[in-house]
Amino acid sequence: MVAPFQPIGLRLCPSCGAGEQVEANVPLWPSGWTCRACGHAVPVADCVPLYAPLLANSPTGIDPTLFEELARHEVGHFWFEPRNRLLVGLAHRYFPQATRYLEIGCGTGAVLAPMAAARNWSRLVGAELHPAGLTHARRRLGDRAEFVQMDARHLPAREAFDLIGAFDVLEHISEDEAVMQEVHAALVPGGGFIAAVPQHPWLWSPADDVAHHVRRYRRGELERKLCAAGFEIVFSSSYASVVLPLMIASRFTIRRSAADGDVASRELAVGPALNRMLRKVLDTEVGLTLKGLAWPVGGSRVLVARKPQDSGARSRYNQKNNLGSFQP
Repeated sequence: MVAPFQPIGLRLCPSCGAGEQVEANVPLWPSGWTCRACGHAVPVADCVPLYAPLLANSPTGIDPTLFEELARHEVGHFWFEPRNRLLVGLAHRYFPQATRYLEIGCGTGAVLAPMAAARNWSRLVGAELHPAGLTHARRRLGDRAEFVQMDARHLPAREAFDLIGAFDVLEHISEDEAVMQEVHAALVPGGGFIAAVPQHPWLWSPADDVAHHVRRYRRGELERKLCAAGFEIVFSSSYASVVLPLMIASRFTIRRSAADGDVASRELAVGPALNRMLRKVLDTEVGLTLKGLAWPVGGSRVLVARKPQDSGARSRYNQKNNLGSFQP
């Protein structure tokens, strides 16, 4: 059992890197903050602090115009709703004591909203590179969460959270290992990281190009990288295993016939009857996953990792589970 997390943490200046201790009841990244060490003032747009203003709403990582399309389809969608239940369930199962949660690349807030409803958080933060996504997230969550624009490769916090999530984020970033190292540094000892990524390079299609993916993860790749960043792996499984044959057929069709302009719509738009059927299938799969079943293949890989309480825990865990043996 992990001991209750302590209300500690540092915010970092994006200009000089100086750390400033944060009290439990104040925003970690308040609007209008100025560094005491160097005097740098973090810019603000629409009440959102901009820690990477030069990248805001640039075509970096994802086309910001896709957020509007996502927001129209996420609610009730067979892919997103069961996965939200899975992610919230994993947080409850492995980190029931967590009270300070950060979601990097929160997009439209589709996962952040059910995570917010799952428990009483003392700190709930949605971070996104693109303010266009935060516009939708703020509509969904209102004042239940703190929002900040930032680059996940440079998280301006140290030991400030006991749980961090990144869902369909790492595959957009060439320097994914830098993100994992920053997540590790932003967590308290014993804190958790839950990630979801697309997997199987052989599933690559124009949908990945349109989404600005730089990779689909190979078997064991995410586990190895997280271990190298200092994490121990708690749980790893595929998602959307049962519907994988349909996904393969869909990707094959897109490769043959879809123009780039309508790929996003074709991926997200599903008829009501088919959507209901697929959602029931994935709800059943998620129920089995939350009971401990790990699926070997599927459209996504969902992984739970923990920052060890002591430096020797990671090496003991890795040796016990032979994590170095994962093959692509």
